[in-house]
Amino acid sequence: MIKSLLSEYGLPWVINRTLYSAKLKMMRSIPSSERIFERKTFVKRVNIFKVNTNLIEEFLSATTVKEQSDIILNADNAIEGKIKGFSSIQLDYGFPINWHYNPLTKQCVDNSLKWYKIPDFDPVRGDIKLIWEVSRFTHFFYFVRAFMLTKDKKYYRAFSNQLKEWLKVNEYSYGANYKCGQEATLRMINALIAYSIFESYGLVTPNDKENIRVLVESSYKKVLSNFFYAYKCIQNNHTLSEITGLIIGAWACEDNRRLSNAYKLLDRVIEKQFNSDGGYVQYSFNYQRFALQILQFVMKIGKETNMDLSSDSKKVLRESALLMYQMQDESGDVPNYGSNDGALIFPVTCCDYRDFKAVINTTFGIIECKRLFSPGVHDEELLWFGNMELDKIPVSKIERKQVSFSQSGFYSLRHDNGFLMTVLQSFHTRPAQMDQHHIDIWHKGINVFCDSGTYSYATEIGKKMSLTAAHNTVMVQDKEQMNKRGPFLIYDWITRKDVVNGINTYSGAFCSKNGYCHTRSIKRYDNSYIVEDEIVTSENAEYCDSYFHTPCDVEIFANGFRLYHEGNLICQVETGGDIEVKCADRSLYYLKNDKINCVTVRSNYFKRSFKMKYEINLF
Repeated sequence: MIKSLLSEYGLPWVINRTLYSAKLKMMRSIPSSERIFERKTFVKRVNIFKVNTNLIEEFLSATTVKEQSDIILNADNAIEGKIKGFSSIQLDYGFPINWHYNPLTKQCVDNSLKWYKIPDFDPVRGDIKLIWEVSRFTHFFYFVRAFMLTKDKKYYRAFSNQLKEWLKVNEYSYGANYKCGQEATLRMINALIAYSIFESYGLVTPNDKENIRVLVESSYKKVLSNFFYAYKCIQNNHTLSEITGLIIGAWACEDNRRLSNAYKLLDRVIEKQFNSDGGYVQYSFNYQRFALQILQFVMKIGKETNMDLSSDSKKVLRESALLMYQMQDESGDVPNYGSNDGALIFPVTCCDYRDFKAVINTTFGIIECKRLFSPGVHDEELLWFGNMELDKIPVSKIERKQVSFSQSGFYSLRHDNGFLMTVLQSFHTRPAQMDQHHIDIWHKGINVFCDSGTYSYATEIGKKMSLTAAHNTVMVQDKEQMNKRGPFLIYDWITRKDVVNGINTYSGAFCSKNGYCHTRSIKRYDNSYIVEDEIVTSENAEYCDSYFHTPCDVEIFANGFRLYHEGNLICQVETGGDIEVKCADRSLYYLKNDKINCVTVRSNYFKRSFKMKYEINLF
């Protein structure tokens, strides 16, 4: 494994990760050494976010009665400590809120412990993200939006009281809520936005302003003290978030040198994390949305900081929005591709979590001054992070078509009422899941063949969902595409080769260091796809399984299987091999799963070479 880490992650990463581990050990052994990494800060101003509340009020007043009721209900629940967590599940943190509590395991973390003495993974406590979720203050958006609808000051009081209570029991740098600089940054952003809204209505007090100042100062100190880890070791959305934290903190402290340096660093990191065709470093559409939303915020506050992203950065963000647009179903959903932790950091629309229209539309709109979608509830995000009135932003509809984003490894073919997406990456950064040559098929708004999702990083279900058998690809006996240690460290990366894209065709291959190569060819004929797999192994294999995960009902027949949606035939697959249907898990939202079917097509013993063909007909 060490050899793989050195060749794939690189010697600098291995050294930096080792140094960070040494830092943690030193602080645990000699607590006073924490001071070495601290930086002095003094926040002087906090009004960094400005928004036209009149436009948002007008927009919200035009939403449906149900949409308005949902906003108010979520806000009322949040007053009582019942938080809509991970955009999907109700989490009860009690009233007043217990900020160190896991509502699923009913366990608390001792807030008198220094952050570095609290483990990331604890089977008794459970997923630490459940503790972090309420302290992100994402629910503050429900408070401000409910206030805009009702003008009821109870939402302001809830914001003010919860902020004050949080500071009382979260002394810097104690407890789980100071473990992560990204969490500190998101907390800071959401509190600042809520503060700015209530300030615009003349509601905030000097105590509120001081509490915000203290929160920003402690959050900024956290980011400064541990930024090495985000920048040198994690190198993903955490880095973007924490640089945003550096920008906010430097501006708040009136430190122009640090502010300028943070913007320059952000441009460099954007160049490193986004491919020129728009693909994102984490191989995940959810994290791609996360990255775009955090950068929308950065572009929004440019008027206050008097700085902006470079034109090159904006160009690649535009391409990133267009990449997701091309991989999107008409419903707004996208394949549940890659790691998905349920994060929707700015829930400022009435869209469902699975609807990606808002982030795509807003990112494109900010940069191009044009919208990609006809007017709808998704436009609210543009009012929060754009700087123009909606009627001044024309709609520029771009056709969805067969596309190839070869640098990022996304390929799609389109048929009437849907599309097929497959992935094959040439990894230069850490992979997220064993999903090479996975295929997603969407037809008439139904995700006929789907990705299993993520569920949780800290559970057995979640661990299985990242493996080869959780994707619509081929698995040779018990061989994973790559090898994995812990929830995040994947090594022995596959090697991509021989990718060819033609009109209505795709073909590509990869070789696994676990002893096999997989070539997959796809051809489209009207509303049908012919998928052909060829496996070449270094030794004879007992069996080879092809997986098809589907939310549809399954009927096996002599030469294949049929899929039904609400009693109607939607797909038929003709193939050879032994066919078996088993129950499987799918997670569309973090910590929430539903039961689907997994069709396994097995080919028994073969000598070094194997071929299989599937004819997929859509109705």
